Amino acid sequence: QVQLAESGGDLVQAGGSLRLSCAASGRTFSMYAMGWFRQAPGKDREFVATIDWTGVYTRVGDSVKGRFTISRDNAKNTLYLQMNSLKPEDTSVYYCAAPRTTATLPLRVVDVGYWGHGTQVTVSS
Repeated sequence: QVQLAESGGDLVQAGGSLRLSCAASGRTFSMYAMGWFRQAPGKDREFVATIDWTGVYTRVGDSVKGRFTISRDNAKNTLYLQMNSLKPEDTSVYYCAAPRTTATLPLRVVDVGYWGHGTQVTVSS
């Protein structure tokens, strides 16, 4: 059973930084792409960033481009999201996401087979 455990969410002032982590277990982490999504109250869950199994290919959503960076450490079975220049509109629950197959890059909610429980990020103005 795949398990994903996020950590690192916090309350931060606008302009600040946070780093989220996602510890993965239950299968060979290094064989799968991974992703981050977020969901604000009353809104749909949205794509934030994705990374292939090697860590070489990454893609981030337009709303976070130039501010957020996704990375991974396959030796530690851990996914990261470095968030800089945070804005109040970044306030959301952030979810770690994993696909069911090695061929899938999680870019959409339908691409995701496994979710973490989420970690709250709140950015004050």
